Formats: sequence, C-alpha cells, structure tokens
Amino acid sequence: MGMPFLLSRLVLIIFVAHFAASKAAATRPGFIYTRTRGRCTPQFWSSRRESWPRMVPQRATVSKVFGSGIFERYGSDVTLLESTTRNDDENAFAGLLKQASAALLNSYAREGFPYSAWEVKTLLIQALVSKEAAATQAKQFSVANEACN
Repeated sequence: MGMPFLLSRLVLIIFVAHFAASKAAATRPGFIYTRTRGRCTPQFWSSRRESWPRMVPQRATVSKVFGSGIFERYGSDVTLLESTTRNDDENAFAGLLKQASAALLNSYAREGFPYSAWEVKTLLIQALVSKEAAATQAKQFSVANEACN
C-alpha cells in the first residue's frame, strides 16, 4: 500500500466525482438568467418593445381613453405613451395615471390580467377624489402590473 496505490485511488475518486457532477449537470439546467417579470410595467410599455393593443394607440390622449372625467386633472394633451414614461411618482395623481395606463394596456394585451378595461377606467376615475385614494389605487395597480407575466 504504497504511494502508487494512494495515487490511483485519488485519480479514481476524482474521476467518479467529475462523472457524477457532469451527470447531475446534464439532468438539470444550470443557472440561466431569465426575466419573467416586468412585461406589464409602465417602463415596459414605454420602451415600445411590444406592439400596443389596437384599442389604445400610443398617441391617444388620456382624456379620450379614460373619459372626459379626468380632463380637469390631466388636461387634454397628455398621451397614453407620455403617461407611461412619467417620472414624477411622488405626485399621487401622476403615479395613478402611470400605473392605470399600464393596467389598461395589460387588460387588453394580457390574458388573465386581474382587471378588465372598464374596471381600470372606473377605478381610475373613482380614485381622483383624494391624494390618499389615488396613492392607494396606484399601489394596487402597481401590484397587479408587477405580478403580471
């Protein structure tokens, strides 16, 4: 039981360990980076990586899409695309419009999205009564947009 015997045992152990590791790696996929979340966020829709649903063109104004009830708050010239690119999330009403716009797009484009188009429009108009209501509804839309695939 000299040195050659120990050396042959060591080589055998290394070979078996390498074979077992390669066999395990072949049966399961290694780490692959995939991004499953984020296909429904306002940032995704503003990036134009996917075509928008035909029911809501990018250049349509939010007052035409959501109804004249929001004209006083947002005016007549803000487009749906502009509403998804807004960065003033500390403003409760701006955050509401941003998340509601993404939710509306998701309601048309994503099967199984928890809100229908009319629900998104109705909830947006109802949330315009106060900053607290706007912030709460924006958070609910945000949760639904983030959870969507």
